[in-house]
Amino acid sequence: MLTTTTPNIEGKRITRYYGIVSGETIIGANLFRDLFASVRDIVGGRSSSYEEVLRKAKDTALREMEEQAMRLGANAVIGVDLDYETVGGSSSMLMVTASGTAVFIE
Repeated sequence: MLTTTTPNIEGKRITRYYGIVSGETIIGANLFRDLFASVRDIVGGRSSSYEEVLRKAKDTALREMEEQAMRLGANAVIGVDLDYETVGGSSSMLMVTASGTAVFIE
């Protein structure tokens, strides 16, 4: 499955548009990860544990979007947009949404 943020694919012709597809994932923050991230905030540096969680959430949302496109008969998704939001009472959950247009390309 070819997935791109661009509205077209250079050298390829779109022969069918299937419509908008999306994938969503919501992940919870971990107490230990929060603790170590707050230490990182004080001493500086990157929080690799949070980065890993974000990467996994993004990959899951993209995979779900691609699976929905395949079920429609598409072989590519164009115009992909990723959106990150915090949700929950204390904003302790992260929602990642991937959306795009399912198409068939030659």
